[in-house]
Amino acid sequence: MTIEAIPIREETIRLGQFLKYAGLAESGAEARQLIEEGEVSVGGQVELRRGRQLRAGDVVVVQTPGGTVGAEVGEPLK
Repeated sequence: MTIEAIPIREETIRLGQFLKYAGLAESGAEARQLIEEGEVSVGGQVELRRGRQLRAGDVVVVQTPGGTVGAEVGEPLK
């Protein structure tokens, strides 16, 4: 699995938003479902809070039926 850094617009981004923004979920509903089912981890720990604030350097990994996908929160765009 390759982890790509995805730059964000602000200093922080909510987990649910990042899943959509990084293409790890197709919709907010899918992001919510993945989180509620315990399929999402941040920094190696399962995260059940959709509103969890992420910062640059946080690594998000999602377990899907097709395999594991992930992305790193990149530095904010200037």
